[in-house]
Amino acid sequence: MPAKVKTRILFHSKRLSIYLVHYPEGHKIGPHLDMISEGRLYKLNYVLLKPRAGGEFFCEKNMFNLFGRLYLFRPDLYQHGVSKIERGSRWLLSFALTRS
Repeated sequence: MPAKVKTRILFHSKRLSIYLVHYPEGHKIGPHLDMISEGRLYKLNYVLLKPRAGGEFFCEKNMFNLFGRLYLFRPDLYQHGVSKIERGSRWLLSFALTRS
């Protein structure tokens, strides 16, 4: 069984949260939506370290994707996930903004 994802909360408020996330080798995230109780959710994800193989982010619709490293998307509207990390690990800096 692969190691667990480690998430460190760097900042959290009613509207903005910032996370540092480590995805280990063997981990994957299946297609899903991030549900919120009200408003709109935006995520800006910056991939700090890509795995040597696998671990590719996918989303039904990105607002933008810069070189496969910086993504802006609506996780509450569009399914997204990460393919299985075959070799190495993935480090992500994630900014989540909730708007009413």
